[in-house]
Amino acid sequence: MPEKPVGMRREPSIDSANADDGWIDEEFSEAAFADERLGKRFRTLLAQLSSGPGDAIPLVCQDWANTKAAYRFLDNDKVNEADILAGHFESTRQRAAATDAPILVLHDTTEFTYKREKPQAIGKTRINIAGAYRDGSPRFYTACGILMHSSLAVTTEGLPLGLTAIKFWSREKFKGTSRLKRHINPTRVPIEEKESMRWLNNLSQSTQLLGVPENCVHIGDRESDIYELFCKAHELGTKFLFRICVDRLAEDGSSTISAQMQDVRCKGLHRVAVRDRRGNVSEAVLELKYQKIHVLAPLYKQGRYPPLDLVVLHATERGEPKGRDPIDWKLITNLPVNSRSDAVEKLHWYALRWKIEVFHKVLKSGCQAEQSKLRTAERLVNLLAMFCILSWRIFWLTMIGRAAPDAAASLVFTRLETYLLDKLVPAQSQRARAGPRSLKSRVIQLARLGGYLNRNNDGPPGNTVIWRGMARLTDIEIGFQLGAQLVGN
Repeated sequence: MPEKPVGMRREPSIDSANADDGWIDEEFSEAAFADERLGKRFRTLLAQLSSGPGDAIPLVCQDWANTKAAYRFLDNDKVNEADILAGHFESTRQRAAATDAPILVLHDTTEFTYKREKPQAIGKTRINIAGAYRDGSPRFYTACGILMHSSLAVTTEGLPLGLTAIKFWSREKFKGTSRLKRHINPTRVPIEEKESMRWLNNLSQSTQLLGVPENCVHIGDRESDIYELFCKAHELGTKFLFRICVDRLAEDGSSTISAQMQDVRCKGLHRVAVRDRRGNVSEAVLELKYQKIHVLAPLYKQGRYPPLDLVVLHATERGEPKGRDPIDWKLITNLPVNSRSDAVEKLHWYALRWKIEVFHKVLKSGCQAEQSKLRTAERLVNLLAMFCILSWRIFWLTMIGRAAPDAAASLVFTRLETYLLDKLVPAQSQRARAGPRSLKSRVIQLARLGGYLNRNNDGPPGNTVIWRGMARLTDIEIGFQLGAQLVGN
């Protein structure tokens, strides 16, 4: 990690008092809206939303004038998610450029569901089964909502640097995939005509944004097992590590990946701690197998896409664990894997994919993204884009104390914030009160403000207590500033 911890703000000035103005102005110094007034309204609304993550717009805006201005901003034809996220993307690029270690770009799709009497203005996401009729036939209903494919850059220590690409969409009609398979092989359909194209677009946008393709490792779950995606990464000169579910053709076409891997001997063991469904921790022993294999494109696309020499890595758990499913990871990568330590490193990187799941959880649970009552997809997408920024901020605050515990707290907190934290949450020991407070101790103070107990056996504070602490600290700051003005008058 560089001398100045990645993703931290510059040293605040003596007069820096408002936490929202501090990080928002720095995060969006490169943002450019079509109208300067829209930029000002954006910063104001983002500051208001950050003061109460999860609260409704009228609650954070406090009066009708500000609430009406927020609704008008979200409904403005000159505002879109690209404008809202542009400044954040540029800040992500700057944070990524501050580290020499590989940047892991995590990709995943999530769904936001809403209840509307007229879902046409928002769109559809999927068809669900809601019980059955009296004759036993299934009863279907169409879910109203928006889908989001996001790409999140993190360090190899798991510190979220920011988003690199976002794609929102919904469906007007369903193509009937199961019925389609009866008439045509899905591999014959061009990738440009599929929703899977979002994987290629986000990979391209993320790689272009970060500017160092050879230093990026794109990571995805089984949904990323797309041969066109492998070829796009090869074309851009970037790296990838994807989990696979398709048994692809290999070598001269007379064999498959699974057949090739059956002949590979176990090349090492790796022990990891795993939690079962009840939260109990046990040790899992993984057998590691890896081999470089000549992988072919699907039969009907071999004229368009070339074969690739890729490394296949299998990590299979020995025995049958109790209370959970056994670990069985089948990964494919264009990174070199020449030893057990290389294989373990790639497993660690893939395990960090869970970070984007945590980001989505913060987005839905912390920012309450599915509770909005906005009536159109355009308004919801603009609001979701702003929630994405706030969710990253909460997640980053949670992780920064773990990634750089001994860093100066002033790189994250303003002087007013540290003053208030000391008054509200005094240090628990005489030694801590005597010396300068580290970043880790300040994050713990913030978490304690949100309900974190900080007992000896407690783990590090999580996202929930961080966003609660942020909301409380912001309210207290506002009251402190108003009190200072009244006394001054």
